[in-house]
Amino acid sequence: MVKQLLKSVREYKKVSIMTPLFVIGESVMEVLIPFFMADLLDKGITDGNMNYILKMGLILCISAVISLLFGALAGKFAADASAGFAKNLRKDMFYKVQQFSFSNIDKFSTSSLVTRMTTDVTNIQNSYQMILRIAVRAPSMMIFAMIMSFTVNAQLAWIFVACIPVLAVALFIIMKTANPIFQRVFRTYDKLNNVVQENLYGIRVVKSFVREEHEDEKFKNISDIIYKLFSKAEKTLMYNAPVMQFCVYGCIIGISWFGSNLIVGGSMTTGELMSMITYTMQILMSLMMLSMVLVMITMSKASGERIAEVLSEETDIKDNDNPVYEVKNGDISFENVNFSYAKDMNKLCLKDINFEIKSGETIGIIGGTGSSKSSLVQLIPRLYNATDGRVLVGGVDVKDYDLNALRDNVAMVLQKNVLFSGTIKENLRWGCKDASDEDLIRVCKLAQADDFIQRMPDKYDTYIEQGGTNVSGGQRQRLCIARALLKKPKILILDDSTSAVDTKTDALIRKAFAEEIPDTTKIIIAQRISSVQDADKIIVMDGGKINATGTHDELLKSNKIYQEVYRSQQKGSDGNA
Repeated sequence: MVKQLLKSVREYKKVSIMTPLFVIGESVMEVLIPFFMADLLDKGITDGNMNYILKMGLILCISAVISLLFGALAGKFAADASAGFAKNLRKDMFYKVQQFSFSNIDKFSTSSLVTRMTTDVTNIQNSYQMILRIAVRAPSMMIFAMIMSFTVNAQLAWIFVACIPVLAVALFIIMKTANPIFQRVFRTYDKLNNVVQENLYGIRVVKSFVREEHEDEKFKNISDIIYKLFSKAEKTLMYNAPVMQFCVYGCIIGISWFGSNLIVGGSMTTGELMSMITYTMQILMSLMMLSMVLVMITMSKASGERIAEVLSEETDIKDNDNPVYEVKNGDISFENVNFSYAKDMNKLCLKDINFEIKSGETIGIIGGTGSSKSSLVQLIPRLYNATDGRVLVGGVDVKDYDLNALRDNVAMVLQKNVLFSGTIKENLRWGCKDASDEDLIRVCKLAQADDFIQRMPDKYDTYIEQGGTNVSGGQRQRLCIARALLKKPKILILDDSTSAVDTKTDALIRKAFAEEIPDTTKIIIAQRISSVQDADKIIVMDGGKINATGTHDELLKSNKIYQEVYRSQQKGSDGNA
């Protein structure tokens, strides 16, 4: 895990190395100051030697300034290193997610990925900064102070050594108890983000069904779980403070008691006792700081594991060593294809799929809900890999193509039409970033979108809100179709993407396709038979299998499923008339 995370330090290695060096310098100066103070007291003030007082006073001032300078530089470099490390972590995670297949994304969930890029990265950032400064400062200060205390008086210094095992055992027990709780906390954060995300995404549904109280209750329950878990973890960690205080005051009392006896016996000076008490505070404060670092590391360990899990995840869809970069045409062939989201042959959602499509043909796919129509077409641009069998495009197995080359030639308008924040032009240019305004207007006319765009106040510069909430479902669908057409694909897949437009507009879109892109293979998934009845071939899906294939007239004569759908829609049409 640590090795995986440290790869993201990169250009911040220099400041990450310089921070501990300045921290060590600061620690050295802070340890020397009590030693100089003892000399000032014993040889200067006690003897009334003004020259020595001035000399040691100057040395103390210089030492304090150097310590302050080292501390300031250490703080600056630590901030740069930790913030840069966090920036790189987020960047690496985001880039990694872009490479994921749908199955990889399904494994983590959207809310979990958001938590990992925000809360978890922030925990790692704070922990990294503490490691660079406090995790270096605490042991270095403790070692230097211990050396100086043995130099001043070895007998009293053994009191420090006696406290270390007590603290070590206590800290080990506290860390071991708290770590599993923090792991549960961050898993629960995923659920909290999921609730918030769902609520915001579906706010119109929540309000239309008056379910605000239900959503409030869901949020409250998960918040209460996080509160209880954090409280439990904090109650465990709070034992750290009393153990530290016990050791600190125990050492001070011991040193004061034995030190005063040594002063009375003449084997120790007042200045030496004062420096020993200062070293006591420095050593035990170092231990306390070290315990704080261990607490932070305990909290961030769970976060680090979750981040490393994303960074080490290997996408199951990769280019082979010698990929094909050219898609010759829009021919499509499925050969004995089986598919399971779980990659389990006992849980297939597509079974024994075989068919061929010639380039330029229009193919309709129809079937009931859950018949795996969408799963079928998602294998063509290789959003998922077939579990068994082969999918060929242009006579080449899709696994042999360069992914970018394949997907550049397969335009897909999914069931869930997504528009991003930005103008209509910016959204359309997702299809082709260099498209001219004339190209945008042309494809929008093909998708029957130009008319409603021209009626908007800013026309093609109209701003689209996140998710396309300020346009209707039908308008959103037509914009997504236009965006797909900009790619000038060899294969165009419409996955129930005209369901929100009226039959007249649907017919105009299909007519434009037939006239303007005759060489493009068109696959139309639809619930309405009117959307596919003019197709060259219609595939009827049922239970993950191909039930029948044929033209509209052929299926109307021979296929019961197609006949039932046709009759039900005709009755609905007659009833509306």
